[in-house]
Amino acid sequence: MKTKERAIEEKICPLEIAVNAISGKWKIPIVWRINEGEKRPSEMLRGIAKVDRRVLNQHLKELEQDGILSKKNFNELPPRVEYSLTPLGKQLVEVLWKLNDWGKILLNENTRD
Repeated sequence: MKTKERAIEEKICPLEIAVNAISGKWKIPIVWRINEGEKRPSEMLRGIAKVDRRVLNQHLKELEQDGILSKKNFNELPPRVEYSLTPLGKQLVEVLWKLNDWGKILLNENTRD
């Protein structure tokens, strides 16, 4: 079920939907890696330390279902797929940059004497 349908059915607030869409240990690192350009799952396994293939595939599927990533299947042998950010995913990256800036402020506040 898509995020919008879930929200209507469960009457969840927009913030909760947003947090649920990026919750999971590896979802934000996945989005950051794909922001660099289209990526194959094997490239992400090498670029994101210690992520398990099964967990990576599950997060990729969830991010695709939530409209953050798009998946392109190539009709080749061996099979090949690539993931890229959707316009919604690109908006998420903008939000993550702002969150990064806020993290810097928080870090400075917590490291003062």
